[in-house]
Amino acid sequence: MKRKIKVGLGNNKFEEREISYIPVRYIIAFAITLLEVLAIIGVMIALCIFVPYFYIAVGITTFAVILKIIASDDNPDYKIPWILFVLIIPVAGLMLYFIFGSRKLKKKFIKRLNDLKNLSYKQDDKELLEQLEKENPIAANQAKSLINIADTHLFTNTKQTYYPSGEAYYKALLEDLRKASKFIYLEYFIIEEGKFWNSILDILKEKAKQGLDIKVAFDDIGCMSTLPGNYAKQLKKLGIEATPFSRMKGQADNEFNNRNHRKITVIDGIIGYTGGINIADEYINEFERFGHWKDVGIRLEGEAVRELTKLFLIDFGINLKTPLNLPDNLYPNINIKENGYIVPFGDGPKPLYKWRVGKTIIQNMLATATKYVYITTPYLIIDNELCVSIENAALRGVDVRIIVPHIPDKKIVFNMTRSYYKRLIDAKVKIYEYEPGFIHAKTYLSDDKYAIIGTINLDYRSLVHHFENGIWMYNCDCIKDLKNDITDTIDKSIEITPKMLKTNIFNRIFRALVRIFAPML
Repeated sequence: MKRKIKVGLGNNKFEEREISYIPVRYIIAFAITLLEVLAIIGVMIALCIFVPYFYIAVGITTFAVILKIIASDDNPDYKIPWILFVLIIPVAGLMLYFIFGSRKLKKKFIKRLNDLKNLSYKQDDKELLEQLEKENPIAANQAKSLINIADTHLFTNTKQTYYPSGEAYYKALLEDLRKASKFIYLEYFIIEEGKFWNSILDILKEKAKQGLDIKVAFDDIGCMSTLPGNYAKQLKKLGIEATPFSRMKGQADNEFNNRNHRKITVIDGIIGYTGGINIADEYINEFERFGHWKDVGIRLEGEAVRELTKLFLIDFGINLKTPLNLPDNLYPNINIKENGYIVPFGDGPKPLYKWRVGKTIIQNMLATATKYVYITTPYLIIDNELCVSIENAALRGVDVRIIVPHIPDKKIVFNMTRSYYKRLIDAKVKIYEYEPGFIHAKTYLSDDKYAIIGTINLDYRSLVHHFENGIWMYNCDCIKDLKNDITDTIDKSIEITPKMLKTNIFNRIFRALVRIFAPML
């Protein structure tokens, strides 16, 4: 099958191109999953009808499952919708919980994951943590927490460059890719054919011919409507090793839920990029979908890039059936002297990550702030614990400001975002909507000292279900650039006032219903 796409040519000019697009694999996967779910539920209902007293066993199982949900370590906001599902929808709700309620990893998957971790670099953080503790015990505690829950490390001697737009990120990324001499690794939630990706692909093809190790990972569902279903094979013909992350196979489990939302580029183990920017033309404003697209990115050069390399290789390797083919000197020694401390980190679903990494480090920032906390996020759909953390910071006098889009990309999600406004504004939190369009940046800034830049949105997708990554920073030079950008973004935004919160009863009912099941969306 074919489909037409708009490709930006610059200066707001476009052309239509026809590309090969094979949705058959995805259609089959969705169909198989649906049939599996219906078959399982159908069998259970039939047994209840035709097998004497089987419904008693179902009733006992339902009671046991509800006890299990209540006794679990999951957030109460996540427990409530599942309890309602199991109680309100007899049999079907129970079976849906067994299918989608928890994720169990196969032994071969765990072994592959551990093997990949063993291939990584080794580092002792003790000396650097002691140095940071002398400078700032609070910062040292935050770094320790992140190191322990995310299995990462603390770094210094890393140059940082902040990009306040997708356009600036794109320009710098192309320059660095052209200079690559050993390997290039790219991992993105979305890759879409167009000016942005085609510019990169031209460089990758040339570098592959020169013998560089080129690896590309993309999320299979994230790219479902942007790339052909056999795109990894197409790249292989160009000398580029590629894999979709968690390839859809039509299995009734969490393959639809636990997607890879990370955005990572690593060049020669020396330079790394991350942030909110996917490789698609709206991210560099080659065309408008929801007004002006506001996004940000960060470039690292130095020791901290080691962790981005590790994250990429683990994500890439767990999706291969054969061992990774790796070049020498993946983690080179780099002689760079730069201010600040950096902890790159990954986050993801249980049981791969025992703790909620992104949520924990954001709460730590809110708890230790004394002057201000500025947040930019495309979505604001949070559990009660995080909501209380935001409220507590504002109520003790911290200037808490949150910037969200004014033009939404998903209307239902936007309604859910706005449903939190009143509670937060009542606690003296300032909410802004980015008037020119859609803000996709995921940034967290506190007291001119602490910052987080990465892929983590303030919603259940990011905080609970997806694989994410970020960069925690303390006293880094780029923090002032982030603050200037956020201040400039606030000037372009609309501050939400209590008078603007009035809505009709039907909208209020809709928001209440959707919020109940938000953790499962």
